Amino acid sequence: MNKKLESIKEKALQEINSSKDENSLNENYRKNFKELSSVFSQMGDLSSEEKKAIGVKANEIKQLVTRAFEEKKETFVKEKKDNSSFFDITIPGKKTKIGHLHPITQAINEAENIFRGMGFSLVEGPELEDEWHNFDALNFPADHPAREMQDTFFVKSKNKKLLMRTHTSPVQIRYMKTHKPPYRIIVPGRVFRNEATDASHEVNFYQIEGLMIDKEISVANFKAVIEEFCRAFFGQDVKIRLRPSFFPFTEPSFEVDMSCSECKGKGCSLCSQTGWLEILGAGMVHPNVLENSGVDSKKWQGFAFGFGWDRWIMLKYKINDVRLFYNGDLRFLNQF
Repeated sequence: MNKKLESIKEKALQEINSSKDENSLNENYRKNFKELSSVFSQMGDLSSEEKKAIGVKANEIKQLVTRAFEEKKETFVKEKKDNSSFFDITIPGKKTKIGHLHPITQAINEAENIFRGMGFSLVEGPELEDEWHNFDALNFPADHPAREMQDTFFVKSKNKKLLMRTHTSPVQIRYMKTHKPPYRIIVPGRVFRNEATDASHEVNFYQIEGLMIDKEISVANFKAVIEEFCRAFFGQDVKIRLRPSFFPFTEPSFEVDMSCSECKGKGCSLCSQTGWLEILGAGMVHPNVLENSGVDSKKWQGFAFGFGWDRWIMLKYKINDVRLFYNGDLRFLNQF
């Protein structure tokens, strides 16, 4: 038995010391440790004195082999640490891939900065609205034909009729009900309508609503604000014009055209050879809307406007399909 233990010791130490890497070292240690452990199972036929002597020697060899294993392992760890300290500065770096803001978010941030520079504050509101804030308070009676243009997504509710908001105008009502005039706010956000999806229409899109209320606000103030915004956003000297229109929540109401950013007003396919592009709807806030919001229409007046923001971004970056914003195609999104 002593000879077998000596043979196991020599073989184990030799294989451990000759191991070329950590994997072979671990394998050699497990193999020889298992062989050493088998000696204990063969001690049943030995006398008490022999068991004691063999047991002591087997444990000494076990400790010796384990110590040799730990020392060899420490050698590999040290070599690995020394090698890792070398860094080849000529190797090209690995570019870290990180996300970035969606082009709509980037454009909204840009618009917010422009309006803040003109004294406007940012206000937000819920996307799930009740019928009163979305229609009634904005001078849309239940039987008003203008509601047909915003046939949308109603949500079942026991207490009141709820729907996904069709415009950001309800936030104006909520803000005026809880704040005292004067006001100068913008309301960016997502809205929802039952649209037939195509290159210029989506069932959800973004709007930026604007509201300015004071004692002596006029259409001239509105024109100055919008003209300044257009010049800042498109980065060029543009002109705007107002055309009569109709919206239930404003009186008088008008559509706003901007000189074509592509042809500078000379006429092209983008503007249908007219030199003008329709960019937003606006008007002086209807007295009924002010009264519904708790504002005295005899003391206060002002204007409201609304951008279809997706189309503004399409116009600025010459994008021909609004669906590109929402289909998650990174080939498109990574360009911004």
